[in-house]
This record gives sequence, structure tokens and C-alpha cells, in this order.
Amino acid sequence: MTDASPTAVPAASSSSPAVRRGLVKSVLSGDAVILQGQPQNGPPPEWTVYLSNVSAPRLGRRPTDSSPATPDEPYAWESREYLRQKLVGVVVTFVRDFTASSGRDHGRIYIGGSNPTDAENVTEGAVSAGLLEVRQGKVADDYTTKLLELQEQAKSAGRGKWSTTAGTTREIRWVIENPRELVDKYKQKPIDAVIEMVRDGSTVRAFLLPDFEYITLQLSGVRAPATRNPNAHDSRAEPFSEEAKFFVESRLLQRDVQIILESTSNQNFVGSILHPKGNIAESLLREGYAKCVDWSIGLCTGGAQKLRDAEKQAKEKRMRLWKSYQPTSSTFSGDRKAFTAKVIEVVLSDAVVVQKEDGTELKLHLSSVRLPRESGDDKTPSVGRQFRPLYDVPFMFQAREFLRKRVLGKKVQVVIDYVQPKSDQFPEKTCATIKIGDVNLAEGLISRGLSKVVRHRADDENRSSEYDALLAAEANAEKAKKGLFADKTTEKKDTLRIQEITGDLAKSKQFLPYLQKGGRAEGLVEFLSGGSRLRIYIPKETVLITFLLGGINCPKGARVGPGGVTVGSAEPFADEAAAFTRKLVLQHEVQLEVESTDKNGNFVGYLFVSPDGNTSRGINLSEALLENGLATLHFTAERSAHYNALLAAENKAKKAKKNIWANYTEEQHQEEVEVQQADTSERKQNYRQVAVTDIAPGALRFSAQNIEDGAKIEKMTNELRQAIAEHPPLTGSYTPKRGDLCASKFSEDGQWYRAKVESIRAGQAEIVYIDYGNRESVEAAKLAQLPSGFASFPAGVKEYNLALVRLPNEDYVPLTLDAFSQDLFGHSSVFVNTEYKVGTADYVTVYYEAGNKKIDIGKGLIAEGLALADQRREPRLQTLSSEYKAAEDAARKSRKNIWEYGDFTGNDI
Repeated sequence: MTDASPTAVPAASSSSPAVRRGLVKSVLSGDAVILQGQPQNGPPPEWTVYLSNVSAPRLGRRPTDSSPATPDEPYAWESREYLRQKLVGVVVTFVRDFTASSGRDHGRIYIGGSNPTDAENVTEGAVSAGLLEVRQGKVADDYTTKLLELQEQAKSAGRGKWSTTAGTTREIRWVIENPRELVDKYKQKPIDAVIEMVRDGSTVRAFLLPDFEYITLQLSGVRAPATRNPNAHDSRAEPFSEEAKFFVESRLLQRDVQIILESTSNQNFVGSILHPKGNIAESLLREGYAKCVDWSIGLCTGGAQKLRDAEKQAKEKRMRLWKSYQPTSSTFSGDRKAFTAKVIEVVLSDAVVVQKEDGTELKLHLSSVRLPRESGDDKTPSVGRQFRPLYDVPFMFQAREFLRKRVLGKKVQVVIDYVQPKSDQFPEKTCATIKIGDVNLAEGLISRGLSKVVRHRADDENRSSEYDALLAAEANAEKAKKGLFADKTTEKKDTLRIQEITGDLAKSKQFLPYLQKGGRAEGLVEFLSGGSRLRIYIPKETVLITFLLGGINCPKGARVGPGGVTVGSAEPFADEAAAFTRKLVLQHEVQLEVESTDKNGNFVGYLFVSPDGNTSRGINLSEALLENGLATLHFTAERSAHYNALLAAENKAKKAKKNIWANYTEEQHQEEVEVQQADTSERKQNYRQVAVTDIAPGALRFSAQNIEDGAKIEKMTNELRQAIAEHPPLTGSYTPKRGDLCASKFSEDGQWYRAKVESIRAGQAEIVYIDYGNRESVEAAKLAQLPSGFASFPAGVKEYNLALVRLPNEDYVPLTLDAFSQDLFGHSSVFVNTEYKVGTADYVTVYYEAGNKKIDIGKGLIAEGLALADQRREPRLQTLSSEYKAAEDAARKSRKNIWEYGDFTGNDI
């Protein structure tokens, strides 16, 4: 509605109190109306007047606590509608005929003037239409006589209540038991309606036509000041409440409108009122009679932006409710225009770190978004680890993943909305609306129920530039019971229950086979504390591990000690290495080749990342760090399948003098060569016969006894069993500890053997049989204390690794290990020779005798195309290495097994 004031009421044309000029505010019934006079420094005066000498059928009344509803008399509604459509909002002249003993003024209402000769008498028209009945007084006058004549004409013509057909009455639904059902019935389509009452500026009562449903409607998106409640004790009207109510009454009361039902609030309806002259909600806001409310503005049919714009106009003019308005101050002094940036990290689920075109980084929080919050139960994580919101708060991880998968590494459009000042609990936050394409990230989160909208104060302008869209998205998510709006059972189901494997060697060893099986494990890099030390989440096993890059030495940064104090100093290029790793892998999905664990329970191996999503071209992070001069080669790389590539990467960095190698010279290179060639010792061949007892899963590693020790081990084991038989252990009497030597029954034969406890968890002990090399998990209560004297015998078995041989890619590993097992267990005489050590691990060549020939098992695997030759620098091994390399070349040319599709290593011959 564009007009800001009601229709002006002309001043009275006669000084006689028997004549009044006024605007018809409303029609009470077919014979009574309320007139409104000229406003005089306050609300305008009102008079209730009645048409003289006539009576109208009585309208039905709605039920109260003390009385039931009453029905309409026939034609009561038609009688009232005749006057309503003719008079409401029209300036009329009332000529009083008399005042009844009750104090009511009775008279005639004229439209168009007070002179009967040139004005329309409303009473005469209603009688002629058969909608009023004439009441003849004791003394008949000319006016009554004329009305009786009109009534006789109406009777003769069968008009209105004088019709021969049955009179019509309304079937009114005074009480709507299920408001939501009515909203769904009309499906947000416009409904014809008549406004029956204005309770305050933003609340009305209305009849929905043609079914006469009586509803209380709150305008969506706005709230006007509340008027005084006469039934409430010491109730006071809010400022401008009466003015707002009059503003709406003068425009809508008893007017024909259309209503759109948009939602419900308790037993009331929430919706919009459509009028030919405009939207009353916008007019209220524009004139400063109401304020926008966030909880329902998203429901508004006409869109929230028009309401916001109308309120903004009132604020700028400081009208009425906004007379003391002061714009919200913001500490942000930068460029508020939209800019484009690349997302390099997602922080929890409400913030991202972006890199601008000039290379600077900026942390941005999503405007008006509230993170999922923890409940009391959520703060009780799995035993043995600290509370981590990302995994322990329902839907936090899902929200973070929604953002990560859509924007990490991609360009987004940013509009900075406001800066939230620093407080006692929170640092300063730069808040922005962030989009990728046409998708608002905040709206996407909220529409899936993964976050909620911050409820700002009405005078707080620090909010999202698309705040109303966020509110609408939240309303839809709540209606669909998504995410945070689902029932508690679903919420708990969506909480991750992860195991955190850090600092527990026994637990790490327990999980090692699971991370090694099936080749590379899939992971997600969550955090890094240096260039080669990362925290990785493994979705398949729902574990969080600490992972160290294998084959390299990476510069270490300064440690952060208690209280956040920095301890020590960073090594050269430590920060650069950490930045390189962060840029390449942080929050990326990666693949892991887990080789082993260290003494602290950290996993060691190689990490592969595919920034472009193409897993066939994964980058080896160890190799990438070496190639950029941010790490040096570690001696353990020599036993890795990636050794050649790692060595080539380091040499490339040396040649380019990158970072660590900035001062590297040819003289240093010559010194390295000389050191490698200084070992002139000859290869020693001291083969000893062994009995293989066990083969480690997933590796070219086995356990074996020296053949001459077999009888002694057997004798000792028999004596152990006899000692236990003489003094049987009582189940549960022994409490084993990690590292203890004990006695255990082997699951396959039920016999007692010596064992060592590697770990104990939840009543289960992980043990290794020290005389045979087998490992298994047993109930800790079933272990027995080792009888006296049996702990002094040395372990009867030793573990060996196959020298100069590497496993192929994961597709062929089962085939290789099967052949390796057949070679070791399929021959009675097996001999080993120690060639070199890596740490404390022995690397041996192995052969068996076939007739008069000695068959080298490692060389045989390579020759059959089941393994790769591994290179060593020691001169004494070069002859043997050359033989293995020649066997590999022959297998490659013959396309045997792993070479069946050609050279998969990229080294053409």
C-alpha cells in the first residue's frame, strides 16, 4: 500500500448534533455500523449508530468459555455484506432520528450528501433488497410509510428474506483444531478473505471464503508493537502500538483481500495479506510502525528483500520505532567488494582459509552460521582419547566434509559482510558470504540440516548479505527433519566413533595388518606438525593415526612445550617443508603404503596424493620433498620399492641446488662416491641351515630356527610342558603385563609354549611364540606364569628379511608371497646367509638344494617375474646385485607374470 494515511474525513457540514459526518470503519450487522470522525491529536472519535425503523437478521456468535457458538439467522450474512460492500471506507452522513432508552442513536445514513433529495438512503436500498425488515412504530410517519411500501414491493418480488426458497446460513468453523492441516490444504495459494478484526498492527482475524474458516493471522516477517491487553494485570501498550493498529484498520478492516497461509505458530497462522494497493507489511515497515522478524521472514511470499528494503528506508529516516536508531559500527576497513580467492583449507564447518590473487591468506567465517553444538553426552569420547569436536559433535564431520569436497582447492566468490569484534571467549572474526558458482555455501550447509542460523538482535546489522535465504533454508530443513533437526536417535547414529591410535605401540601393531591388507589404504590428512609428520583419518577402519613419511629425513620445526612455549629452534628449511606439505596434502584424500611402526606407535610408510583426482598419477610425497630439496634420503629407503625414484629425486635437487642443497658442490658429490667405494671388503658367504617356522603376512620376511638348535628347543619345550602338568596353573591367577615372558597354549595343537606379551587390550593379549615366531591373540586370563628356570633360555627363533628383493605392486603381492611360502616350506634343507643389516633387521639370501644344485630363492622369484631386484650401494654386493638385475631384465623381456603387460615401472630397457 503506497498511501501513508487513511482517507481524510471531511468536517461536519452541520452544527446540529443530530447530523454527523464520518467514515464508515466497519459494519457490525445489517443495521449497525461504526463511524469514525476526524482525528484530533490522538485516535479519531468513533460512534456506533443504528438504522432506524428496521431490524436485520442476527449474525452468529463465536463460542466463548461460558457459552457455545450461535448460528446465523437466514440472510444475516447477506444483510451485513450489503452494507459492508457499500459503506466500509466511505464517508457518509448520519442523520439522527431518535435516541433510544439504551442510549443508542438511530437514524438514516446517506451516501453522497445529507440532503435526501440528492443522496442515497442506505436503509431504503437494503429494505428494497429484502435484507431488512421494517419495524412500524406507534405513530406512522411519511418515512416509515415509504419503507413499508418498499418492503411490500420486495415481498411481491420474492427478494432476500422474502424469497420462497429456504434462507441461506453460513457453516462457520470457529475453531481450527489442526492449523497445519489447513496450511497444507491451501498449498500457499491465495484465498479470498475478509478481515474481521485488527488485534494489533501485525495480527488480524479473518474469514476465509467461501468456507468461512475463522483464523487468527500473524503477518510473516514483521512484528508491530503490542497493544495493551485489557485482561492482563498492569498490561501496558508498547510505543506506537495504537498508531500501528489504526494504520492497519484504516486500510484493511472489513476489506476484501487475499490471504496466503505460509506456516503456523502455536494455534495461529502465519502468512501474507495481498491487497490491490500493495503489501500492508511493507507499508508498516516503511512508516516505522513495525520491525522485521527473522523467524518468519523467510516464509514471506513476496520475498524477504522487499521487507528489508522497506525497513531500511524507515531506519534511514529514523521514523517512529527507529527514532533513536544508530547504524551498527564495524571494525572492518578493507575492501567490501566481491573478490575471488582459492580455498586452501576448511576449518571445522564454519570457516575456510583462502588465498587471494596476491598470495596472501585470509581466514573467513561463514556469515550468520552457527556450528553444530555438543550436548552433555557428546563430551564423553571413546576411552583413552581426548574430546575432538570434529568427530564427537553430531554432524560436525559431515558439515566439514560438505565444504571440503566442494571447495577445497577451488576458486570461490567472496563478499565480506562484517567483522565480529573480539570478545572474552572468541577472537575477532571476518565473516563473509562465500559462493562457488551460484551455490551459497552457508545456504547449502543449512538446507541439509548440517548447521543452523545465528539469531541476530533486531538492531544488529552485522549479518549475512543473504540472511533471509539462510532462514528459509533452515525452515525447510526443519520441516523435512534433516540433520540437526532429526530425532535424537538419528543424531547419535550420525556421530563418528573413532579410535585414536597414538603413542600405543601395541595398539598400532594390532592395526598394522589391517592398514597393510589389500595394498594402499585410503586416508584423509587432517593435520600436520611438520613436513613429514601428519595426522590421518582412515575412514574404512575409523581410526586416527600419526603417520611418518618413510625413506627421508625432513627438517624439524621448533616444538611447542607446556603453556604454548616454544622449545628449541627450527632446523633450516623446516618451515618451508611444512608449508610445501600443507599445500600439497592438507585435507586431501590420500593413499598410504604402510610399512611398519616406530617405537612410539607411529605408522611409517609412503603417502601418495592426486591433486587432480587422478589416482593413477599419484605424487609420492617423500619423492616430492626430496625433489624440491626439502628433505634428504634416509638409509631405510634402500629397502623400499621406491628407492630408485627417491634417489633420482634427491640427485635432481642436488644438481639444481634447491633449498637444502643450495651450497652443494661437485667436490661433495665426489666425496660421497669415494665413501661408498671405500668399502672394499669382500662378500662373506657363511651359509647356515635353518628350519623355517613362520612367514610374516604381507612381506618377504620369515622366522626360522638354526637347525642345530632344534633338538635343544624340543627338549626344553617338553620339560616346560611337564613342569606345567605337575603344577597346573589356575585360570586367572596370573596377571600378564606387556613385555612379560609367559606360557601359552597354541590354538592349533593345544600345547604349551613360551611366549612374549606384546600388548594387552580389553582382556585380550597379543603374543609372539619366541621359539617359533607365530603370533596370535589369546585371552589374557588363559596365560600362565612361566615356571622357574625357563626364562633364561634364549629365544629359539630369529626373524629374517629377504635381501636385494622387493615386492611388486599390490596386484601381484599374493602370488609372490604364495611362491615364497612354497619355496621355504617345500624343501627340507634351507640355508641363509646374512648380507647386510638395516637397523637391527637381518637381510639374508636364501637357497635350497635340489640334487647337486643350489637354488637361490630370491633370484628365482625375480627370474619368474614375481619380484623386483633391489639395489644396494655396497661394493661387495654389486656382483650379486648384477645377477639379480640380469634376472629381472630377462623376466621383463619374456613378459613373465608382473611384466605380462610390459614395464609398469617406467624404466624401459
